[in-house]
Amino acid sequence: MKNRYSAAALAALLIASGCSSGPPRGPDRYRVKFETSKGDFNVEVIRNWSPLGADRFHELVKEGFYDGNRFFRIVPGFVVQWGIHGDPAVAARWENRRIPDDPAGMTNSPATICYATNGPESRTTQVFINLGNNARLDNQGFTPFGRVTEGMSVVASLYAGYGEGPNQGRIRAEGNAYLEREFPRLDYIKRASFIEQ
Repeated sequence: MKNRYSAAALAALLIASGCSSGPPRGPDRYRVKFETSKGDFNVEVIRNWSPLGADRFHELVKEGFYDGNRFFRIVPGFVVQWGIHGDPAVAARWENRRIPDDPAGMTNSPATICYATNGPESRTTQVFINLGNNARLDNQGFTPFGRVTEGMSVVASLYAGYGEGPNQGRIRAEGNAYLEREFPRLDYIKRASFIEQ
């Protein structure tokens, strides 16, 4: 009886905090092709590195969420980040669909992909690719769920001239219209799609 109450209390806490129990289960391994304004790159996702992270990424690619996303934060030698939808209504639907953290596992080595967070249990849609050895992120809740297997030179060539300039709040509120107006040289994702196994 006590266990039933504990489970119910945990479920209520997750709902109240905005954390869902998790996205639909995805495949153990899958590959995604990103067609961008600079060329293509491929990502291999390995579920046992970060099960909930891999499942959410699968859900987002399946929904077409990343299509049209701008690479809005690029810090050379550190990260390339994206994951705020260009339509504010779509971005708003996903903003609070947080997933619980996965335990730390793989290290943040070059070409690995992780979720961006703003604290514990805050992963939603934003992801980044490590451009350098970022092992210092390993114990801060940044758990890789995959890696770039082809096209890392494309990732490294994405326009980085704005650095961390775009304001994420304005991207969520105004969408790609804000980025096109004030940061017109940003590269973007034309389409993200699954590669057949």
